[in-house]
Amino acid sequence: MKETLFIGYPKCSTCQKAYQALENLGIHATYRDITKDNPTKEEIQSWIDQGVSLDKLFNTSGMKYRELNVKEKRQSASQKELIELLASDGMLVKRPIVIQGDTIIVGKKEKEYALLEKA
Repeated sequence: MKETLFIGYPKCSTCQKAYQALENLGIHATYRDITKDNPTKEEIQSWIDQGVSLDKLFNTSGMKYRELNVKEKRQSASQKELIELLASDGMLVKRPIVIQGDTIIVGKKEKEYALLEKA
């Protein structure tokens, strides 16, 4: 049985629905609050190394994204700088993120959740 990690924001309705969808599928995940324990540079780099696109990791609809003018920064910043930016504030990271073994699902994707191993 593989350990499943759910990285989300408890106040986010999409995260709530995604977590419930996992539970309904019989997949029990450890919940990690992205505001208290945001992804580290190393974690983000490992996700990219496993095929997750850096662009998909940005929460482009978040207030923090607009506040910090991240859209502009993404035009000129290096990958290292962008990873550091993501690691600096969990609210910049698209959520939820579901990790099980080598599988990383960014966003609420119930069809992909259904392919995960049940607990």
